[in-house]
Amino acid sequence: MLLFVILSVLFICIVFLVLTPKNHLIFFKKFTLYASSFILLASTFLFLNFDSNNSNFQFITTFKLFNSIIWNLDFSFGIDGISLYFFFLTPFLAFLCLLFIWNEPFFKYYALLILLLELFLLLAFSTLNIFLFYVFFEGILIPIYLIIGMWGSREKKIRAAYLLFFYTIGCSLLFLTSILFMHVQSGTFNVDELILFRFNYEEQLFLWVAFFLSFSSKIPMFPFHIWLPEAHVEAPTVGSVLLAGILLKLGVYGFLRFSLTIFPLACIYYSPLIYILSLIGVIFASFSAIKQTDLKKIIAYSSISHMSLVVFGVFSGNVIGIEAAILQSVSHGFISSALFFLIGILYANYHSRFLYYYGGIAQIMPLYSIFFLFFIMSNIALPGTSNFVGEFLLLLGLFQKSPISAIVACTSVVFSGAYSLWLCNRILFGNLKTVYLLYFFDLSFKEFYILFTLFIFSLFLGLFPNYFLDIIHLSTIKLFIYKTNVTTL
Repeated sequence: MLLFVILSVLFICIVFLVLTPKNHLIFFKKFTLYASSFILLASTFLFLNFDSNNSNFQFITTFKLFNSIIWNLDFSFGIDGISLYFFFLTPFLAFLCLLFIWNEPFFKYYALLILLLELFLLLAFSTLNIFLFYVFFEGILIPIYLIIGMWGSREKKIRAAYLLFFYTIGCSLLFLTSILFMHVQSGTFNVDELILFRFNYEEQLFLWVAFFLSFSSKIPMFPFHIWLPEAHVEAPTVGSVLLAGILLKLGVYGFLRFSLTIFPLACIYYSPLIYILSLIGVIFASFSAIKQTDLKKIIAYSSISHMSLVVFGVFSGNVIGIEAAILQSVSHGFISSALFFLIGILYANYHSRFLYYYGGIAQIMPLYSIFFLFFIMSNIALPGTSNFVGEFLLLLGLFQKSPISAIVACTSVVFSGAYSLWLCNRILFGNLKTVYLLYFFDLSFKEFYILFTLFIFSLFLGLFPNYFLDIIHLSTIKLFIYKTNVTTL
């Protein structure tokens, strides 16, 4: 019932705000903030009431749409340990994004697109119907395309929006075809029933490739990553936050929810390919980040490197790796979002993202510098931060499956330290460039609140990882046990 309340209230709020005249701006802002706060509080309540001793889907809500021999389509939604963190992360980041754009001149349209994106994401993370997952999975492209195309910061924003749209939807055409084929074979779109249905070996190999193309373009993995740096550079700050913080996690969630459970034999067969592509992605993205001069591109390539490590964990073939992949995805959602907020604050104050424009910021922006240093250290995976826990467990799980791959993947720690410390040194330290920085600004109260919230969550996840791991443990074991049982038959 609680899940139904969250989804229905969010939908009603969007409809109501669409019908609200745009001249009622104050009312619109307050209502949007209250609605977003309610969704976040309800999601927090759902998180706190989740039973970690139950590995099944919880808070299930089902509505029958068609019930016939040809179509057996139902609106069925539920949450388990795999989807819980992704579900909570969505309203959390959406709320922070709404705060960040509070003074934007086109707040109504901006906020509506963010709420619509939030709705599609929550539906995608909670639906138990694979056809509806595809609908919401692709529907997300509409609001993010408009956010980049309408409020992008530079002249190439339309090109970046097109790259995002066509890369992802182009790779998803086989995904839709595969879903229809699976329905013809099994007679159902329900995830639980598809997991129990045994596709033969050849079918799994073909279907896995179709799913892989769709999910890997969302993460994005090498060589489907080309759209991401362009989209981040052209997107407004909240667009980059939503892209890095939560949209990239859709591919990880798709691998966990569908590929591992429905095509376990194909996952084993294609795991060498995954390892090769992930290793190339880690090394290539790290070297690319080192040579960038645009602040956003540095963080964008950093995201590609970290998400390549997450894919390692998904296909590590053990519980440690899968749990680490989920934990690292959540950690990346906090840290990358904070870094994009920090860069957005610099751009809002000084209207430049050129790396060599800045220097000695620590002398004039002490609060900003403290947060920047913390999140840069988190990005390096300094012990005590959330990224350290995720990366350590990822490499540990990978070492159990492929020691050579784990040793090569460890180079990401060195590369991450290289570009992260270089970025931190260029911006915070050295001589203050008064030729460019004529006016000095530190954090406003709104900006401090946003960054402090992300700081608390990142620090808590790094210091008390067992709290988060205990919640997802049974769901991960269930996924792994089923995968093991099927592959040994």
